[in-house]
Amino acid sequence: MNKNTDKHPALMGSLSYTSPEVINFSPGPTSLPKEVEEKIAASFNKKGLTSLALSHRSPEFQEILDHVATTTRKVMEIPDDYEILFTHGGGHGQFAAVPLNLCHDQSDVATYIINGTWSVRGSNEAKKYCTVKTLDGSDPETGKFTTFPQLHEGDIDPKSKYVYLCSNETVNGIELFRLPKLPESCKDVPLVIDASSDFTSKPVDWHAANVGVLFACASKNIGHPGVTMAVIRKDLLGEGKASPLCPDVFNYTINTAAGNLWNTPATFNIEVVGILMDWLETQGGVHANEERCIAKAKILYDVIDQSHGFYGTPVANKALRSRMNVPFNVKGGDDALTDKFLIESWNKGMVGLRTLTPFGVGDYLRASLYNGVTVDDAQTLADFMLAFAKKNV
Repeated sequence: MNKNTDKHPALMGSLSYTSPEVINFSPGPTSLPKEVEEKIAASFNKKGLTSLALSHRSPEFQEILDHVATTTRKVMEIPDDYEILFTHGGGHGQFAAVPLNLCHDQSDVATYIINGTWSVRGSNEAKKYCTVKTLDGSDPETGKFTTFPQLHEGDIDPKSKYVYLCSNETVNGIELFRLPKLPESCKDVPLVIDASSDFTSKPVDWHAANVGVLFACASKNIGHPGVTMAVIRKDLLGEGKASPLCPDVFNYTINTAAGNLWNTPATFNIEVVGILMDWLETQGGVHANEERCIAKAKILYDVIDQSHGFYGTPVANKALRSRMNVPFNVKGGDDALTDKFLIESWNKGMVGLRTLTPFGVGDYLRASLYNGVTVDDAQTLADFMLAFAKKNV
């Protein structure tokens, strides 16, 4: 028990379960696949310097950097007309970097499709640097996000410098499994994708969806916090295209010209991304990984849907239910039963199902099913959920 609060660690968001059999369902940062973590650990036992101590100007790090970019391009089937950058500042940094690079003036228009917490935050940041128009997918009565707005002709300003969306809203449990096609009047407007929580979990229709920029912070699916991958179509780069306000550290053109070495990159974190991409390649690539993601999510949603209301999830439309983050409540959100669920699951080594934030806790628990969670791990949680419901119905 926690002496300061007299609350069980599970109710304080603790991840400090001592058993080696811990399963981390945290929404991020989270665990990597065990094989990846073992390879990272082994790298510290080799002779010579690790990437933690390598100069970014050394040929040894250049070899790492080239390998990561090459493997990522292969695994994610990234066409040659896209650059791959490793940036600082996380997803929040890209909330600012995108409008600063794609909009030269405050009067330039950008359209934001709002379907959850992160697209709201991205649009609010962009308002500092450009004129934001929004397509709001929230319920007009409750203000909650449970769907993705339809994109009809006339909904999007064809003069938009870009259309922005978050392909997986981690908090709200809404995911797009394939990117939408924009209406004919704005088919040439580039899409900007925040793929922080679903990158590598499914293929990306780079050309067919007219992707201009896709970014993903590492700490969900591809690595450790401290580096963000940004994939930028080359025609969006060029001298004078970015806002004069854009800091050089966020400037896509400057960083591309410098070969990802304009300033000191997160050397170790970049190497970890490469190890994860190598692992994905050995596991069959992105298409095989999508099949695993489908299987993991189905295991949990089947328990929820077949529980006769004991468990609930906010997204009714099964075509939009996130495979990455499965939100669920216990008996309509019963506080005592939810606490009991958290304590008993924590005691069995399943951690991270509730996150404490400065804003308190959400209405739903969340099981995040990133690359570090196996199909067997998802089944372990499902078996516990079934047993718990049987005992507490």
